[in-house]
Amino acid sequence: MAQQILSVSQLNEYIRGKLDSDVLLGGVAIRGEISNYKMYPSGHHYFTLKDEASALKCVMFKGNAMRLRFRPDNGVKVIAMGKISVYPRDGVYQLYCTAMAMDGIGDLYSAFEELKRKLAAQGLFDQAHKKPLPQYPGTIGIITSSAGAAIHDMLRILRKRYPLTQVRLLPVRVQGVEAPGEIAAAIRYANYYQLADLLIVGRGGGSIEDLWAFNDERVAHAIYDSKIPVISAVGHEPDVTISDFVADLRAATPSNAAELGVPDQDALRQALDSMSAAMTVALNRQLKGARQHLNMLSASPALQSPTGYLDQKRKNLTLLQNRLLSAQSRIVDRKNQQFIACTAKLDAMSPLKVLTRGYALVRTDEGDVLRSVSQVEPGDRIVVSLSDGSLAAAVTEKESAQ
Repeated sequence: MAQQILSVSQLNEYIRGKLDSDVLLGGVAIRGEISNYKMYPSGHHYFTLKDEASALKCVMFKGNAMRLRFRPDNGVKVIAMGKISVYPRDGVYQLYCTAMAMDGIGDLYSAFEELKRKLAAQGLFDQAHKKPLPQYPGTIGIITSSAGAAIHDMLRILRKRYPLTQVRLLPVRVQGVEAPGEIAAAIRYANYYQLADLLIVGRGGGSIEDLWAFNDERVAHAIYDSKIPVISAVGHEPDVTISDFVADLRAATPSNAAELGVPDQDALRQALDSMSAAMTVALNRQLKGARQHLNMLSASPALQSPTGYLDQKRKNLTLLQNRLLSAQSRIVDRKNQQFIACTAKLDAMSPLKVLTRGYALVRTDEGDVLRSVSQVEPGDRIVVSLSDGSLAAAVTEKESAQ
């Protein structure tokens, strides 16, 4: 039987298939020390895990690396989880790492996640509870170790950016068994005596054990209960603690907290210069308008010649008076003519006017105007009105016109 001849690619693919189908190698947890650690611009992490006798190449892709809770570095002992497979191009088997924890602190991460879930359920992380930071804090309280480098960095930045603010240091231990109680007490003390407009609580970088005081429930509740806004500034940017979730603002580092806590004096000066220039332009525009208005008023006839102005107004008044009198006369004449015409019409229609022409007005004894012979009978009394008086008479006979 002839021996099968494989290409390099076929062999590598065959070996990868064997490794990928192995149940144990499909989900392993390997303890080792990181060496040759590199993070590329793509976000992928490449490193080697080694012990006293062997080494294993490892890769962690960007999506998994973004979930890391600590910063990997050479010499750090870790437990890496993932699968063993072959990279066919190089024919090298390696660990495709999906998760990583520092060796010996798995219990701390479990405790961290448990406390995080508990406090989230209690509402300590709610955005609605977050307080706005003061725009121009008069006093900043810093709760940290007086011996660490973090306080010196913050003081330097605060003096440079906004020297008007006062700084009050409340020194506490930031690691160890006593640290959580001291941090919580300092926060409550600052609130009780209203020592500051803003609190910065934190410390410089360190291992998860070093930062554990800021994962304490007492510290979380003290920050939540604080009436003074709190910036949490613990460790480096990848470090995340419970205090970061509870605080009103999380800073990547203590130095970043100092930058976030106060405005930049250079930017303020530029803003003030800009506002001053705008005010100058607006004031000059207002003065120019007022000057033009003043020139217009000073050129008016009333100010150029007050007596002439009054004489002209007097002439105008006389003219208006004459026009009013003329209009009044015309209206009175027109009304008189209308009155005479109406009087003539009424006189022409007057019954008395008719009587002067020889006519008479006859009424019954009851005063009704007599229009028909049917209204009276012989013997009835009637009244005859003439132009110069009236006569009382009686009907002796009536005759109807046929």
